[in-house]
Amino acid sequence: MASISEHESDGVREHLRELGLRPTRQRVALARLLTAGGHRHLSAEDVYAEARQAGIRLAYTTVYNILHQFTAAGLLREVVVESGRTWFDTNTGPHLHVLDEDSGRLQDFAIDPKSLPLLKDLNLGDDVEIADVEVVVRVRRRSADK
Repeated sequence: MASISEHESDGVREHLRELGLRPTRQRVALARLLTAGGHRHLSAEDVYAEARQAGIRLAYTTVYNILHQFTAAGLLREVVVESGRTWFDTNTGPHLHVLDEDSGRLQDFAIDPKSLPLLKDLNLGDDVEIADVEVVVRVRRRSADK
């Protein structure tokens, strides 16, 4: 298992408790791993590989289940850009995504959802608020024959 100092893991344990999750050894280890690299987009396979490289011994199914538990608790955001292709985003704040279809790279762009013209025109009523906005903009290189 990757070494996590008691002081560092205590904060992670408390945060998991606040989110309603029991701070198991596996959850604490994955939470530390996910928060160590800043904002990132990772597949379950990426997280599993990073965990193994860090010496964290978990079954792939356990990693997958914990990622979904973290998503349900608000620690991660799940980004599905097409069937069978899912990323877990460590940035849970308001932003949109740009997917480069050539490289497969997903990139964040900060945005204030209230500033989107489309949302201003929705006329949802005074008793409704926007809880979240999910936008994926797909880009690719222009074909030479166009």
